[in-house]
Amino acid sequence: MKRVAMSQAVTIHPERNERRDTLDQRLTAFLSSAHYLAIPIPNGLLSQTNQPAAIPDPVSAWLDEVNVDAIVLSGGNDIGSCPERDLTESRLLEYARRKGLPALGICRGMQMMGTWSGATLAPVAGHVKTRHTLHGALSGNVNSFHNLALAQCPREFVVIAQSEDDSIEAIRHTSLPWEGWMWHPEREPGFAAEDLRRLQTLFGD
Repeated sequence: MKRVAMSQAVTIHPERNERRDTLDQRLTAFLSSAHYLAIPIPNGLLSQTNQPAAIPDPVSAWLDEVNVDAIVLSGGNDIGSCPERDLTESRLLEYARRKGLPALGICRGMQMMGTWSGATLAPVAGHVKTRHTLHGALSGNVNSFHNLALAQCPREFVVIAQSEDDSIEAIRHTSLPWEGWMWHPEREPGFAAEDLRRLQTLFGD
C-alpha cells in the first residue's frame, strides 16, 4: 500500500496557549477509499525547539524515514496566516520535486502549489458553499469553499478546468505528476468515482 504524506491545518486555541495540527477525518477516508495509507505530517518539525542541529532539514528526514510515495497538500487556512504550515508545505513541494513524487493540492493546497510556482492569488465572489460546473479538459459538477483563486496559471502548469466565471479550478504540471483541485473531494456526501479514479491515475496503484 502506497504511503501518502498529508499536510495539516493549524487551529489556534489562545485559552490553552496551543497551536494544534488538525485534519478532516474525511480526507483520510478519501485516501483510504483509493487504497492509500494516509500519514499526517506535523507542522512543528521546523520549530527551533524541535530541530536538532544534526538534522538540517527535518521535513526531508521525516519523509525519508516514513518512506512516502506521494504528497497531499490539504485545505484550510489562508496562505500567510500560519507561517509554520506555509514553510512545511514549501518543504514538501521541494521534496516532491527533488524525488519526482506525485502531489495533489486540494483548495488551499492548490493555491500553495500555485504561489510556490510564482502565481498570485485574487479574491473571488460566489465560491463559498456552492457548486460549479467545470469546463476545460475536466468536466463535472464540484463543490466550492474558497474566497481566493489563482490569478493566473503558474509557471510549468496548464489549466485543466475552470468554473462558469472562468476562475481556475484545476491545474496540472507539465512535467511532474502534480495536480491541484480547488474542490474538496473529501466533502462529497459519497466520494465521487471520478475523483477516486483521477487520484489513482495520479498516484498509481
